[in-house]
Amino acid sequence: MIRHIVSWKLTAEDADAKAAAFDELAQGFGPLPASIPEIKTLHLGRDIGETPSNWDVVLIMDFETTADLAAYQAHPDHQPVKAIVRRLTGDRMAVDFEL
Repeated sequence: MIRHIVSWKLTAEDADAKAAAFDELAQGFGPLPASIPEIKTLHLGRDIGETPSNWDVVLIMDFETTADLAAYQAHPDHQPVKAIVRRLTGDRMAVDFEL
C-alpha cells in the first residue's frame, strides 16, 4: 500500500478567502474516488488555524501500488483538479511512502 500525502499553503490570506479556497478544492477532489478506481482512500483536510506556521491544506490518499498512484496522476479527471490546485495554492510539499 502506498500513502500519498500533499500539503499546500493557500495564496488566500484572510479566513473567508481561505475557507472559500478550501471549499473549491474539496469540490474538485470529492468526486475523484468515484471516477478513478485506483484511489483506495482520499482525505482532504483544512488546518484548524491554531499554529500560524502550519500548512493550510492536507491531502492524504492511499493506493495499492506505485503504478496505481501514477495512473491517478495521469488520469484525465485529475487534470482539472490540478489546475484548481495551481490557481489556489503557493507552496507545496509531498511525500509518498509504503505502509
